[in-house]
Amino acid sequence: MVNAKNAKEIDLSQPGSLWKRVREQTEWAIAHKALLSIPTACEFVEQAGIRFIVRTVANLVRKDEAQKKTPKASSNKDFNPFLPYEEDLFVANLSTTHLCLLNKFNVVDHHLLIITRAFEEQEDWLNLQDFEAMWMTLAEVDGLVFYNAGQRAGASQRHKHLQLVPMPFAPDGMGVPIESLFAAAQFERAVSEHPIGTIPELPFRHALIRWEGEMASPLDAAKATLERYHTLLRAVGLLEGEITGTRQSAPYNLLAAREWMLIVPRSQSSFNSIEVNSLGFAGALLVRNPEQMQILKECSPLTLLQNVALAIAR
Repeated sequence: MVNAKNAKEIDLSQPGSLWKRVREQTEWAIAHKALLSIPTACEFVEQAGIRFIVRTVANLVRKDEAQKKTPKASSNKDFNPFLPYEEDLFVANLSTTHLCLLNKFNVVDHHLLIITRAFEEQEDWLNLQDFEAMWMTLAEVDGLVFYNAGQRAGASQRHKHLQLVPMPFAPDGMGVPIESLFAAAQFERAVSEHPIGTIPELPFRHALIRWEGEMASPLDAAKATLERYHTLLRAVGLLEGEITGTRQSAPYNLLAAREWMLIVPRSQSSFNSIEVNSLGFAGALLVRNPEQMQILKECSPLTLLQNVALAIAR
């Protein structure tokens, strides 16, 4: 097991080094009670060709109690819940601007946080450094990266952080549920040189892009991703022209895998008492009790997502 305090810097250029550290640090964090994993029961709800993963939380008491002990972000403009971070949760330094931590309140194993070293707002636009750190992690860990851009998009902390959940997405080895609809996506180049896709089965505003060609390095991948990120923002009406300033125009969810990236603008954080973050648009939902599960089944997952997103522009 690795103690973060005594761990040597890992060479991220060596294949497998980050994933090895993730597994070692997870063992250490469990042994030292730094991880407060949230047990859940998993059920599948199918709709419109999507096999939604719905997890019912078995016990949120310890998370709620731990969060009550955290100082309020409003008490300090530069409040930072991650720095100083818990050393037992530290995984690796990714760059001069970002580092990687284990998610203390994880629902799935090896859930990672990609955070900025200095305080930045979660409602700031993503930048080149964010995407470089994202690709340094994705290159090593095949998974789904997501970003909850603001409180209405499901963010629980003000400090800027992307998140990554490794594959497989569920115990049965399945991939990202929403990917089952990608074959039906309709792509066009009207708004840019990069084909922008929409999925007819999704009843809310969104935009999808697929990666084309090989990414030579995390930096090259980040440059390409930043350009396409701006393209997606324009496609869903969150950006006109070029970005000016650092603060985003409105809340949204971003999801990215090794093959694609998706953006969904948000209208509210919850519907019928069920909270939704980026993972909801990947096809993974979390409910707090059996009552919420029944509400979800009665209204349907896509209706839930439609009501926390924006209407399709006509």
